[in-house]
Amino acid sequence: MNKDKAKQLGRERRAARIGAKLHGTPERPRLSVFKSNAYLFAQIIDDTAGKTLVSAHSKGLKADNKTAIGFALGQALAAKAKAAGISQVVFDRGSNLYHGRVKAVADGARAGGLQF
Repeated sequence: MNKDKAKQLGRERRAARIGAKLHGTPERPRLSVFKSNAYLFAQIIDDTAGKTLVSAHSKGLKADNKTAIGFALGQALAAKAKAAGISQVVFDRGSNLYHGRVKAVADGARAGGLQF
């Protein structure tokens, strides 16, 4: 097995393991984070209704580095969630490790008032 295939397989296993445990409800929706090379995207999802309640992206945010942008994204998402009446969420990191930009989004959301 080549290196790229092993990396992809590891990401798929992590995503399946995490996805099996997490499910967003109307009382406690799921905060999902997607990370591309250039941007971060976060959304709060009610899985029972299959609807995105609140979303935010890092395209318009400016900061010193990508980690600081992640923190700002978490705060922006928390502000939108508070306006929509959401105070508690379940954090879904997808297949990403809880590290760096993904951790910064979680820290920013906590600083903005969301409870995990």
